[in-house]
Amino acid sequence: MLLGLFLLSANVGAEALSLAAAPFETYVADDGEPGRINSLLHEAFAKMDETQVDLQIMREAFLGSAVRAKRVDGEFAYIDLGEKQQGIVLSRPYLPLTLYATGKGPEVENVKLFPHLKGHRVAIENRFANTPTFRLLKNIKWSRNPSTYDAFRQLADDRAPFLITSKLLIDEFNLLLSSVDEELLRFSAKPLLTSGFRLALHSDVPNAQGFLSTFNAVIDAMQQDGSYNRLLGIHWLLKDVNSDGVADFIANSRITTAASPLSTAYALDNSLPSETSLFIVDGVQYADFDQAKLSLTAPVTPRESLLDPELYDLMLKRW
Repeated sequence: MLLGLFLLSANVGAEALSLAAAPFETYVADDGEPGRINSLLHEAFAKMDETQVDLQIMREAFLGSAVRAKRVDGEFAYIDLGEKQQGIVLSRPYLPLTLYATGKGPEVENVKLFPHLKGHRVAIENRFANTPTFRLLKNIKWSRNPSTYDAFRQLADDRAPFLITSKLLIDEFNLLLSSVDEELLRFSAKPLLTSGFRLALHSDVPNAQGFLSTFNAVIDAMQQDGSYNRLLGIHWLLKDVNSDGVADFIANSRITTAASPLSTAYALDNSLPSETSLFIVDGVQYADFDQAKLSLTAPVTPRESLLDPELYDLMLKRW
């Protein structure tokens, strides 16, 4: 079932490339709600002005069959969690997906590996649970949920002490908790699984590799010039921008202040920061933090959570 259709880019004379995805709260939206992936791809495809792209939002149950039957040219929020794919070519990950264990109590901070959850009831969304990677994890009492809201409700109602979800979703839920002065969720000592969102095209799509190469280059530029900070609503990002093996700090003066903590920087790749890390503000490189802070002078209003406060109101009251 098709839930939404979005036409992007300007080349209306060309045959459109059709890409599909299932709704995923705060990532992929079809009803006007915030969708980080919608925003990222809308801007990226707009920069690829020779390409017209139809983004279709459809229910999870219909997405796989639509791709297999080639009713669409591919997926725009593909996550590799062990499914065997043939005849598909992939972009580089354009947005990391880091899955953590989260919970109300401090015990979750001792979790470093999936086996540490053995014997515990753990809430998880079906989009993750119904994949080969998670089906192989036999000794965890999975509490499967059809939506992000239902998964968080497992924690709210104390039906499960732990939840597996993305770091970005944990951060958004903590913004809701902070708005009502509740104690924030804690999370595992490290991500339990790291993957990423990609474009996935049928290999027989004309110029599929060329399209993906252009897309990768556009994304790389957007990650370095502050566009990603603005579109994701994140003060600091980490990425190795000069291929020296060290992560560099990236900011956007429209949303980042000099007081924004570097410790909350969201990593876009696997590199780690060091004393030689660069600081990049609006695409301009600085050798140290003190220099970069001089560019971060505009007042910035803290943003609200991307999760709907009205939808989660009852849950927060029960917290």
